[in-house]
Amino acid sequence: MHANVVTTEQLTPSLVRVVLGGDGLRDFVMPDTTDTYVNLAFPTLEAPSARRRYTVRAWDPMARELTIDFVVHGDEGVAGPWAASARPGDVLEFQGPSGGYRPDSDADWHLFVGDESALPAIAASLEAVRPGTPAVARLLCDGPDHRLELTCPGRLDIEWVQRTGDESDGELLLSALRDLTFPPGTVHAFVHGEADEIRGIRRHLLAERGLSRQAMSCSPYWRRHMSDEAWRKVKRDFVATMEADVA
Repeated sequence: MHANVVTTEQLTPSLVRVVLGGDGLRDFVMPDTTDTYVNLAFPTLEAPSARRRYTVRAWDPMARELTIDFVVHGDEGVAGPWAASARPGDVLEFQGPSGGYRPDSDADWHLFVGDESALPAIAASLEAVRPGTPAVARLLCDGPDHRLELTCPGRLDIEWVQRTGDESDGELLLSALRDLTFPPGTVHAFVHGEADEIRGIRRHLLAERGLSRQAMSCSPYWRRHMSDEAWRKVKRDFVATMEADVA
């Protein structure tokens, strides 16, 4: 499939929203998931294209417009620089969509944990929480101007955890969870972000909080000090080791 850039918007200093449209989306069918993703193909100097997986922030079936939010850190990576320079009419090829998570309507409460890379999926998931159901979100960001207004029909308890710029940043989300008093009842959790942070959080939730693997969607999206290409090469082995931490 392919789509054309309709609009772009700088949401925060590190987050750019791109709205895609055009005839190439006429056969797009959104699955009933809130972590829906597409595999985007970006042109590069080294190869015809580099593929990256990105979450669908929103799909407007009437206008047939697809919204994707990109994390941008200057010239770093492939997708971020493309989004930062994207202009109306630019063409983007992709495959998909697919997905596997949606807040369980039978859960007594929901837990959302992640950083900027997980924010689009968390934002979409919060909007799908059953009205009145407690939803707890602990989100990592670089500062107040990196926060987004998030909406949820449930009873939202949200805390933005701010990075300090040193090595202790890797423990901030885990510390926030250790300090959290869990609401009563069964929880359905969505935990995604930096690999080493997510590994520690997963271990805490399974071994110390007693969650089952079935009650949690958990995945490392990226790894600190690694390029996208380097991470993709070792991700499978990393996930296998992470899964073996607490079976």
